[in-house]
Amino acid sequence: MKRDVEFLYELGALRLMPRQWSRFHMPAVANNSEHMFRVTWIALVIAAREGGELDTAKIMKMAMLHDIAESRTGDVDYLARQYVTRDENSALEDMLTDTSMRAELAQMWQEYEARQSPEAKIVKDADTLDIDFELCEQASSGHTLPAQWKSQRDQVGKTRLFTDSAKKLQQEIWNTNPHAWHVDSPKNRLHGGDWKDTDHDS
Repeated sequence: MKRDVEFLYELGALRLMPRQWSRFHMPAVANNSEHMFRVTWIALVIAAREGGELDTAKIMKMAMLHDIAESRTGDVDYLARQYVTRDENSALEDMLTDTSMRAELAQMWQEYEARQSPEAKIVKDADTLDIDFELCEQASSGHTLPAQWKSQRDQVGKTRLFTDSAKKLQQEIWNTNPHAWHVDSPKNRLHGGDWKDTDHDS
């Protein structure tokens, strides 16, 4: 049990680890824990849209697992990746040693890396799409770099996304205002609250 507790402490430390492409973006992008949280939900949305016989419990676990090795290897951005080699397999093996979930998570990691099962493909698609979400959020905050990456992201959608649902979702991400969920909500203060009939220009 001691190793299980140590493992959980180590996972908690992921919230303190920035993703390295934040050096290109101000304000900073999500940390590792925040990234994995949204990847999990993106994966569940893709799975719901794909339908069929999918193991959603596996999808959730795999999404929460996919980047935890970065607790020991660190994250590497698209520039540094050309110069740095990371041993994520060894990092994950050491993290999981003597924990109660070692066998299950080690096998799940290999499945994710193989990209053969529908669940692994969905989680990888979700990981890819979180970049699009981040870029659109950065653009809405006035950052200019996302516009320069748009053509590259379009190419990623055509060549690296596995599922039709992810390809359609990517297009919708770029077409949707990141603030529409609250600005356009019929239940916000402007549309359904005490400001509804107020003249805001006066």
